[in-house]
Amino acid sequence: MAKRILVALDRTTAPETLLDFVSDAARGSGATVRLLHVAPEPDSFVDTEGRTVVYVDQELARLQAEGLDALRSFELHFGDSDVDSVVRFGDPAHEILLEAEEFGAELIAMPTSRNAIKRVVCGSVAEKVARMAPMAVLLLRPPA
Repeated sequence: MAKRILVALDRTTAPETLLDFVSDAARGSGATVRLLHVAPEPDSFVDTEGRTVVYVDQELARLQAEGLDALRSFELHFGDSDVDSVVRFGDPAHEILLEAEEFGAELIAMPTSRNAIKRVVCGSVAEKVARMAPMAVLLLRPPA
């Protein structure tokens, strides 16, 4: 089994089944796990009179804090396993692949949607990662 596992999570799918699976695999093999959330790049917020209300750096810090809070709650699935969390910004598929390379991941694990029509028409992040990744990719669809 892989010794370095990257788990890419978003906020649209319930990851419990995936987290349980990866947690068991990590415990069994002594793997290091990194949880990743990719958020969209923030913009400044301007009010109706043209005044900047929130600057990009402030929004970036807020989104990063929210993402890390969510990921840290998922860390509880891993008990004593070696796990950390990272938030990146930008195109999800691209950032997942970059993080996998930087982390030295041997496996990328991520949930996939049940919406087959949307995947066929638009393509999914999970499918893009699976096609482009040089390492193994585990896609797990949540139970119906």
